[in-house]
Amino acid sequence: MAAMKGASAYARVGVESGVISASPHQLIVMLFDGAKASIRAARIHIEAGNITQKGKSISKALEIVNGGLAAALDAERGGEVAQNLASLYDYIARLLLSANRHNEVAKLDEAEQLLDDIASAWREIDPQAQAAGG
Repeated sequence: MAAMKGASAYARVGVESGVISASPHQLIVMLFDGAKASIRAARIHIEAGNITQKGKSISKALEIVNGGLAAALDAERGGEVAQNLASLYDYIARLLLSANRHNEVAKLDEAEQLLDDIASAWREIDPQAQAAGG
C-alpha cells in the first residue's frame, strides 16, 4: 500500500512539473490526453459494471472538455475556427452525458475519436516544432 501511495505521489509531482514547464500549446495537448484517458477509464468501468467510478471518470472528462478545452477558446481571435470548436466540444459533452446516462460505450468511442482527431490537428500546429523547423 505504501508503494502505491509513493507511486501516486511521484506521478502527481511529474504531472505538476510537466504543467509548470509546459507551453500554452503543450497544456492544451495535456488536456486532450487527460480527457481521452478519462474516457478510456470510463469505458473500462462500464464494462466492469463499476457505475460509480464510470460516473467519476466521465465527470472528469466533462470537466476537461468544458472547463479546459472549451474555456481556453478565444472567440475574438479564433473567429470561425473557435466557434466550430466550441460547437464540437458541446457535442462531445453531450455524447459523454448520454454515455453516462445510458452506459453507452459507443458514445464514449465517438467522443474519444473526435477528441483524438482534434488533438492530432492541434499537435500538427505546434508553434515550437514549427520554430525549430519540424
